[in-house]
Amino acid sequence: MSRTVATLPASPVPRGADRDRRRASASAVLRSVLEHGPVARSTIARLTGLSPASVTDYCAHFTRLGLVREAEPPRRSKGAGRPHVPLDVDDSRFVVVGLHVAVPHTTVALLDLRGRVLRRREVPHERTDPQGVLHRGARAVAEMLAGVPDVRPLGVGLAAGGWVDRDSGVIVEHGLLGWRDVPVRDVLGALTGLPVHVDGHARALVNGERLFGRARGSGSVLHLFAGNVVDAAFATHDEVHHGPRSQAGAIAHLPVPGGGEPCPCGRTGCLQAELSEQTLCRRARAAGITDGADPRHVLSAANDGDPVAAALMRERSRATGRAAGLLADVLNPETVVVTEIGAMHRQDCLDALREAVGTDRAADVLPTSFPDSVLAVAGGSVVLDVLYRDPLGTSATVN
Repeated sequence: MSRTVATLPASPVPRGADRDRRRASASAVLRSVLEHGPVARSTIARLTGLSPASVTDYCAHFTRLGLVREAEPPRRSKGAGRPHVPLDVDDSRFVVVGLHVAVPHTTVALLDLRGRVLRRREVPHERTDPQGVLHRGARAVAEMLAGVPDVRPLGVGLAAGGWVDRDSGVIVEHGLLGWRDVPVRDVLGALTGLPVHVDGHARALVNGERLFGRARGSGSVLHLFAGNVVDAAFATHDEVHHGPRSQAGAIAHLPVPGGGEPCPCGRTGCLQAELSEQTLCRRARAAGITDGADPRHVLSAANDGDPVAAALMRERSRATGRAAGLLADVLNPETVVVTEIGAMHRQDCLDALREAVGTDRAADVLPTSFPDSVLAVAGGSVVLDVLYRDPLGTSATVN
């Protein structure tokens, strides 16, 4: 693929105290433009605690890179002096590619620097072998980028459930897909010619929430993802906890008291077996609501007035809330975010979930901020997190 790209650093780990300080300062400046733009340089200096001269230098560098632009200045007041020219994120020059590998399909999307989904498609799995899935995803990326020749891709972010090692770029284990030790970063990088960053979808969505969602500014965030895969992520002081080899958040096999669903691990009552969308769809098939394996069909039936479908949706949301409450007991976050189809799209399900979490908690309990694009945002947030953490590492190159 011959096109202009902007490369991002391969690793978010800082080298040296001076570089660490510069990177943190640059990140604070760009995040201030994202969160408050259009914003004056003097306001950025006040928000970040940096000197006006430093802010001016960083903003000039970001303008040269095409990450920020000068917005229209306010109308000149009757007072003397030149009006401040505010800065805003330039969302016209770059895109990021987001991929999310789910059990039935891969979501491929383009997002702008504000995390907004510009284009999206689902690529069904003909088979679930890693090479086939990644090759079909890469072809979809090439086709999508060919449709936007006037923008440059910063890179590819891939999110998935299961055990995903961010630092090595490897999906270590995804039981439902049957994947083990898949070098996703290397494979996709070779196929697309773009920088590739990889992370678990629960952690990726925490980053999406703190950058673009309702959890922005929260001191600590717990995120529970309940899809076919069930996992969690926790962030405090703007840092997502990964743990050794990125194993943090693996909750699929936590035991559920009274649970009776058989799990592939050989036990019964594991959290993922109880909450999985596969279980929801199996119960819906048994009730004659659907003959497929797409939870959106169960949601549609509930929205069309099927009382059994609605009851199944509420019960699943209630069980998800109980799981979120147990995790909140341990972590005591300021904000709990839940990605679960019922809570995302039905008020009665969200009410059941919040009641199960516990109405006496200090934490805000929120559905994901991205109900109609959550998988696309998960993939895109992997690479956007790298950008906003280390904007100085972004340099324009020609591939």
